[in-house]
Amino acid sequence: RKSWNFKFMTLSSIQSVVGRQILDSRGRPTVEVDVSLVDGSLGRASVPSGASTGSFEAHELRDGDATRFEGLGVLKAVSNINNDIAHAISGMNAYDQRSLDNFLRELDGTPQLKKMGANAILGVSIAVCRAAANSLKQPLYQRIADLLQNPTPQMPRPMVNIFSGGLHAGRGMDIQDFLAIPVRAQSIDEAIHTMSRVRNAAVRVCQKMGLPTLLADEGGLSPGCASGKDALILLCKAIEMAGLTPGEDVVIAIDVAAAAFKNAEGHYNLAREGKQLSSAQMIDMLDAWVKEFPLVSIEDGLDEEDWSGWQALTLRLGKHVQLVGDDLFTTNPIRLQKGIDMGVANGVLVKVNQNGTLTGTLDVITMAKKNGYSTIISARSGETEDPFIADLAVGSSAGQIKIGSLRTSSTVSKYNQLLRIEAASNAPYVGTNQ
Repeated sequence: RKSWNFKFMTLSSIQSVVGRQILDSRGRPTVEVDVSLVDGSLGRASVPSGASTGSFEAHELRDGDATRFEGLGVLKAVSNINNDIAHAISGMNAYDQRSLDNFLRELDGTPQLKKMGANAILGVSIAVCRAAANSLKQPLYQRIADLLQNPTPQMPRPMVNIFSGGLHAGRGMDIQDFLAIPVRAQSIDEAIHTMSRVRNAAVRVCQKMGLPTLLADEGGLSPGCASGKDALILLCKAIEMAGLTPGEDVVIAIDVAAAAFKNAEGHYNLAREGKQLSSAQMIDMLDAWVKEFPLVSIEDGLDEEDWSGWQALTLRLGKHVQLVGDDLFTTNPIRLQKGIDMGVANGVLVKVNQNGTLTGTLDVITMAKKNGYSTIISARSGETEDPFIADLAVGSSAGQIKIGSLRTSSTVSKYNQLLRIEAASNAPYVGTNQ
């Protein structure tokens, strides 16, 4: 294959592919890939990993060798990159992202990319995109916009983690994340400053109330509130201590991650509160919170397979609240189409490693937008310093981005990239238009 490809090589052909094992923000192994083209252009990408993962996500290949990194090594995925994948794609045109991604899926041959590993395939897919952007001498966000035939890249509105529980914070709270959204900011720079004020005030509020200020996986605080309502009250106090008005300057989003605490009997076990709720009772609780707090976005309010519950939730709250599917949709077009057909949710959390390829992810964004669903580009709890999702959010004009908190290099690198893009481009800030 190499000699056949070599005969047709051009300056944009893939010359070499190198994978390696690096560490993510939790100190766990992950995949990094370097791709070089014939013209000397280089592209590097590293792959994130989730803690709260949906059953239908693309498969993350791990070694299972208990003597190294507690079985979490990715040397098998790296070997697949350096051997099968590198050999197979040598000579392919890096500018033809869709053909490359389709070929990678065919090379694996399984729906969830279990043979090569989605972490291996995604690393190659993104590295090729970055190499192509460098070859074309264009910003990465513009390369992504071109792939989507999007003439108007836009800066996204950030959704910023302030408090964490669930699998992101040792189950110190039942609900996984409580996030703040700046709604009066007119630029990324202003939005980040507003969120910095809230994040810093949250520390002071916790200290004042004698609550812990330990960092969770995504850089938020883990105060261990006794209930979700208590955490919402605490977040409103932090917004006010920052000199801002809840509901006017800043609104609230939550990630319930309900699949993490649904038990075998079909009930939602809020262990911290000592409650077991039915789907209907979960909907009642969320509805009550929406009425009492400036809560405008609810992610994974019910389990990933509670489709009838999701229909009821959407009927109850979908007209005035953003209802986001993460575990529900797993950036999977088949899952999303089912949701569209059933009238379930109105927003999609977009995570590239749930899908496995860049063009597959872009197709989900396109499908969501065509059907009136909002799109939120999201990081994972196990991140790297790769700021790719910042460019993805801008290039796809997703409208919203959920990165984590304003702490740790793995999350701050994405905010910094948004600041760089804003300073160097004419991309408008969507802000209050979304």
